[in-house]
Amino acid sequence: MRTTFQLLAGSFHKAAATFLMIVLLGACSTTSTLEVPPPSMAQTSPKYAAIVVDANSGAILFQANADQPRYPASLTKMMTLYMLFEAIETGRISRDTLIPVSDYARTRPPSKIGFKRDQSVDVDTAIRALAVKSANDVAVALAELLGGTEEQFAQMMTAKARQLGMSSTTFRNASGLPDDQQRTTARDMALLGMALRRRFPSHYAYFSGTSFSYNGRTIRGHNDLIGKVDGVDGIKTGYIRASGYNIVTSVNRDGRRMVVVVMGGENAKSRNAHVHELIVRYFPGARPGV
Repeated sequence: MRTTFQLLAGSFHKAAATFLMIVLLGACSTTSTLEVPPPSMAQTSPKYAAIVVDANSGAILFQANADQPRYPASLTKMMTLYMLFEAIETGRISRDTLIPVSDYARTRPPSKIGFKRDQSVDVDTAIRALAVKSANDVAVALAELLGGTEEQFAQMMTAKARQLGMSSTTFRNASGLPDDQQRTTARDMALLGMALRRRFPSHYAYFSGTSFSYNGRTIRGHNDLIGKVDGVDGIKTGYIRASGYNIVTSVNRDGRRMVVVVMGGENAKSRNAHVHELIVRYFPGARPGV
C-alpha cells in the first residue's frame, strides 16, 4: 500500500497551521506503508498500535492499528506540558511561578513526587517532574492552576488537541490515570510529539532528561531508550493496566528526524526492543532536513 501522512485542516492557530503545511508538503511524495508489524514483535495483545513518521516530510514509514482508539496513560502529560509551555510563552506564568499543591493533587496515586499539606512547587521543577518522573500529583496541581479544576483543564486540553488536528483524542484528566473516556490513537500521539518540538524548541530539551534533583533527592525517570539508542532524544512513556506499555520516541540524527509511537506493549523491555527495531528498520528511509 502506498500512502502519506495527512491531517485534516481546521481552525488552526498560526503555529498549528505551520505544522500542517509541513505535513502536507510531505504528502507530495509517497512511501510504502507496512500494515503488519515486524515478525519479531509477537502480537498477543489487542492493545498494540504503532506508527513511524518521518518528522521532516510527514511521510508514514510504518503503521499498525494507528487509528484504533487506545488509552494514552501518561502520554497524556505531553499535552499537559504543551499547555504549560504555552502559558509560559504567553507570559501567564514563569519558570519561577509557584504552583500550589492541593490536598486532592497530593493524594493522587503514583507515580508522584510526594508533597506535604500546603506545599507548592516551582514551574521549572514541575516540568521536570512531568517529563522525567511522570508525576501525577504535579499534573493535577498544574491543571488546577491553569484551568481552575482538572476537569476544566481537560476540556482545554481536548480543545487544543482539535486545534492541532488530533481528531481522535479526548482528555478527561491531566495525568493519564485511568478513565474509560480518555482515548487517543498512535497517529494523534505522533502528531503531538512532533508539534511539541516544532512549537517549543527551547523547551524540548526537558524531554531528554533522565533524572533531576528535588529536595536533596535524585529522582530518576522511566525512559530507558535515552542515552542507549543512537539519536533518541525523548520524549515520553506511559503505563496503566488498560493501556499496556506506551511510548512516544523522538529520533534525531544527521539531519533526519523520526517519531516512533508504540502502544500496548506487554512490558517495558519488549516495548523498548520493538521501538529499537523500528528505528533500525525505518530510519534509513527518513529524509534529511532542508
